[in-house]
Amino acid sequence: MFLKKYNLKNKVALVSGAGKGIGRACAIALAEAGSNLIIISRTKKDLDEVSKKIKKYKVKCQAFVCDITQYDQIKGIVSKQKRIDILINNAGNNIPEHFTKVKTKDMEYLVKINTIAAFNLAQLCANKMIELNNRKKVGGSIVNMSSQMGHVGGPIRSVYNMNKWGLEGLTRGMAVDLAKYNIRVNAIAPTFVVTPMTKQFLKNKKFKRETLNNIPLGRFAEMSEIASAVVFLASDAASMIHGTSLLVDGGWTAK
Repeated sequence: MFLKKYNLKNKVALVSGAGKGIGRACAIALAEAGSNLIIISRTKKDLDEVSKKIKKYKVKCQAFVCDITQYDQIKGIVSKQKRIDILINNAGNNIPEHFTKVKTKDMEYLVKINTIAAFNLAQLCANKMIELNNRKKVGGSIVNMSSQMGHVGGPIRSVYNMNKWGLEGLTRGMAVDLAKYNIRVNAIAPTFVVTPMTKQFLKNKKFKRETLNNIPLGRFAEMSEIASAVVFLASDAASMIHGTSLLVDGGWTAK
């Protein structure tokens, strides 16, 4: 009985940054739970590979090559959808630099992709969700991909901190405004996850050692562990969880 609440059959989920890493894992996990998918990424080759994985679960999958920072592109994709029930607002990036040496162009790019693009996609998808006549009955779920760095500070991550703390605030503001439509809004805040993006950081042995020392469980997170948390928040199993952040950080922020 309880496991039925995790079933996402007949739902439509949009996942940004779905070509690689956490976004890819989330898209596949949502398909396994029965959801139809709309996946967006900048790279067609990655989308084709993920689409093949998704279709093995006998669900529908639409793939769109898209630069998430280009408003007209994401508006065009969202506007042509008949229905969206779930948004996994995942696309993002990081350029680690000491605060005193942050380049203006890097800061502006990260704000554009991690904050402005996340806001725009969430707003477009929320408005699409509201169009459904029985939205209040069937509900909806928006999951913003935050980070433990949206809860604590970190070395050479001042801009990323700024972005993710902002996303945590956006999550709470959205939750208040969208509650009347029964659209739940939450954030996921992972610790360091082994992905193509983080592998380059983890090549630094000193950084890797210091990072592991900050995680009481003593290991990095797996992409499947983030994806399972996303499926939970997207599903009716989390029907009373709203306006909060689910830390998947191995205990980093507990200290």
